[in-house]
Amino acid sequence: MTIPQSFIQELLARVDVVDIVGRYVPLKKGGANFMGLCPFHGEKSPSFSVSPSKQFYHCFGCGKNGNAIGFLMEHAGMGFVEAVQDLAQQVGLQVPDDDISPQEKERAAAARQKQATLTDVLEKAAEAYRRQLRESPRAIAYFKGRGVSGQVARDYGLGYAPEGWRNLASVFPQYDDPLLEESGLVIVNPDDGDKRYDRFRDRVMFPIRNVKGECIGFGGRVLGDDKPKYLNSPETPVFHKGRELYGLFEARTAIREQGYALVTEGYMDVVALAQLGFPNAVATLGTACTPDHVQKLLRFTDAVVFSFDGDSAGRRAARKALDGALPHASDTRSIKFLFLPAEHDPDSFVRAHGSDAFARLIGDAVPLSRFLLDAASEGCDLGTTEGRAHMASNARPLWSLLPDGALKRQLLGELAERAQLDARDLTDLWQQAHARDAARRPAGAVPAAPSWDSPPPDAGWFAPGDGGYPAHPGTRKSGDWKTGRWAKKDASPWPPQPRLARSPATGRIDHAARLLLSHMDFLEHLGHEDHAVLCAQPAPHGPLFAWLEDQFHTQGALPWAVLRESLSGHACETLAQKVMTGSHAQTEGDLQELRLELRDLLDRMLIDDIKAQQKILIAQATQDPSALERYRALEQKRNALQAKMVKPS
Repeated sequence: MTIPQSFIQELLARVDVVDIVGRYVPLKKGGANFMGLCPFHGEKSPSFSVSPSKQFYHCFGCGKNGNAIGFLMEHAGMGFVEAVQDLAQQVGLQVPDDDISPQEKERAAAARQKQATLTDVLEKAAEAYRRQLRESPRAIAYFKGRGVSGQVARDYGLGYAPEGWRNLASVFPQYDDPLLEESGLVIVNPDDGDKRYDRFRDRVMFPIRNVKGECIGFGGRVLGDDKPKYLNSPETPVFHKGRELYGLFEARTAIREQGYALVTEGYMDVVALAQLGFPNAVATLGTACTPDHVQKLLRFTDAVVFSFDGDSAGRRAARKALDGALPHASDTRSIKFLFLPAEHDPDSFVRAHGSDAFARLIGDAVPLSRFLLDAASEGCDLGTTEGRAHMASNARPLWSLLPDGALKRQLLGELAERAQLDARDLTDLWQQAHARDAARRPAGAVPAAPSWDSPPPDAGWFAPGDGGYPAHPGTRKSGDWKTGRWAKKDASPWPPQPRLARSPATGRIDHAARLLLSHMDFLEHLGHEDHAVLCAQPAPHGPLFAWLEDQFHTQGALPWAVLRESLSGHACETLAQKVMTGSHAQTEGDLQELRLELRDLLDRMLIDDIKAQQKILIAQATQDPSALERYRALEQKRNALQAKMVKPS
């Protein structure tokens, strides 16, 4: 969907950023501006300023800034179009959509109406369940027995579905309304004359909300010993359990303040942990953790800790979470796994050992790299040749899921060491295994693993012409794995190249736009900070990145030919056409190398952003003693980013 820039300007002129931010952040008048505690990082003294004259927010602590649209995208996790539509609805404007066909308009309007209608129905049911909780001593006793306070019950909207088959008939007089079945509240039995009855009966209820706070489904837990113990809403037009996380809406601010998200296995874990001082907990909805779950969390933080019971079921769940996390495990993200003693879940552990003990467990959680090594080695006797060979075979599909970068390259060395092989030999074996798999694969089938036909990923340089880099005219002595270099056969070696824009004639930000317009799927591998720094770029680049991100979230990865048509008449069309034409427009080459190229561009942009924040902190240091501490923290982050960059020889 293309939204005219003129409409965006009109929308921003009508909304008041103070009102928008004030719905999420308590603000107090401070001179010409309003001040509050920053929702994007933990702080005790207000450094978050909202300017009514400039219609802009800015945090002097973490550097986050933007307008009302940017705030909803950053704080509420909305896409660009979603944020615009949300604001437009608040001020009574209709978002123009002249660039789509009448049929598409009709379908989109119907889908929006359906979603709004279903969430209204579900919210009405949630309110009814909350009223029933107040009238049920049994349900209240259950929550009190689990240590849940009335405040936490209100924060999470907990409720109770009473006994009986048709209690919702008193809430919805038209009990035969198809919306009740479509929302998952009512079951229709076609084998019994289309008899209707409530899905949830005699269960404490946990409303599931999307990042906007809309009720999209429920989880219900029995009070007795009935089966199933937990019951979720079915898949509906507004609820997809493979994408949603319980408690994310309630935890989003705490996740930013604590600096990480804690993923648990159940509703009660989330609620109990919020009661016990860990309000940054979320839970999967009775299903395995998926890449969609991980990607959604990484919109709010770059650090995730998965917490699992220490029994065999917990280990299996952790293994599935590992598969979901690997595609998103970039060098700047922290993903860890916490395993509790077999007799405990998070709630019981904290009650038995205290919050400090649980916090120490979180700090000592197993890094993703170590868990990958352990998962590959499971059931393998590394004291035998056969066991090491088995481990190497297990490791191949896991390692291949990782995005290219320093983490992947280091893990290759560690896996090779465990297998007692040279890293080059290990990649050769994997390449042969991949070739055998491809030969056995039916014609037209999609391979399960990436191609191994490219040069080994630990080569610190590119092949001539690969990714747009020319071959270096100089020479380098051939070496081996131990010296960090690969010996090349039948080709002259070349030195490492810095991953910069292919030509000094083009800017860094232009090249980042070119890579993302050419390979839109690269957006999937970017973290929260990456998205923020791109969208914060001055116009026209920032709006282009925001538009591109919205297209990705609503339509998935699209080729440049489709994007070009969608940009017709858009304010960013000129910029997009400029970066995608001329001698620098070609981005063919090894996709892993192109992703690394983008990664380097983003790291440099992040470094520039950090430097800008540090300049502000230097100016504040004379009046704010904490500014120096924040400066040092940023300096460590900057040094870490600079250390991983490829240096030119």
